[in-house]
Amino acid sequence: MKIEACRSMLADILSGAVVNVAPGPFGQSASAVLVMARAYESDGWRFYCCGDPVNALASFWYGFGWFHFGTCSGLISTKKDPGCPFREPLEGLAPVYESALNEKTTRYARLLHTARSAVTPAPEPGTAAHGFAERVLLIAGVYAAIGDLRHHCEAREDALASFSYGHGWLDAGVTCGLFRITAHHELFTV
Repeated sequence: MKIEACRSMLADILSGAVVNVAPGPFGQSASAVLVMARAYESDGWRFYCCGDPVNALASFWYGFGWFHFGTCSGLISTKKDPGCPFREPLEGLAPVYESALNEKTTRYARLLHTARSAVTPAPEPGTAAHGFAERVLLIAGVYAAIGDLRHHCEAREDALASFSYGHGWLDAGVTCGLFRITAHHELFTV
């Protein structure tokens, strides 16, 4: 799959996205998730248009992470078919981007692994919110493991997408109050 096709998929689903909850704390969380998903789509497009496909790739998948967190939590919805940005491997970037791709993939792997260990669920055990926080940690862990495997197999584009996506989920969860940050506060957007 080409990076610009993933951008089109993200832009399309975001164009039909709406907040599902009434104003108040949950409405503020929903709005924040939607704003951040749109911001990462916009930033990614800016990177892409400026000839930086590595940062574009990371931004688009980070935006997908925020968006999918929002839809799975019920905070936002879309009338568009959300599709799956992982339905096929990413097209390889030109060799000129290899150094930047290797550096960013290695750094994002470290960031996601560090971020996962820097949070704990904030809601009380046994509550629905605690269960969803555990689900977010699981999803971030699954995409960290997928990213590690793809990185090991030198599928760096797919590895970077996985690390960015997993971190998007985790960052959205922090922003919505599902986690306490116990270390490395700088890794989150709050």
